Amino acid sequence: MQTEVIKIKGMTCMGCVNSVKNVLEKIPGVGSADVSLEQKQVTIQYDAASTQSSQLKDAIEGAGFEVVN
Repeated sequence: MQTEVIKIKGMTCMGCVNSVKNVLEKIPGVGSADVSLEQKQVTIQYDAASTQSSQLKDAIEGAGFEVVN
């Protein structure tokens, strides 16, 4: 498993946190997605053989949030 921390802009409430978590956990290969509203980031554990970092970022943006580089 690989770990990636992605900064997110646009999360304002626990509903946002749940949206990000749900969209990421639907991606094949994602083991866990720990979203922090306070730190405005998500820590994702995923299988790099099944999922690429770009897919994770695209899913977050598809849910209506901005990935911060």
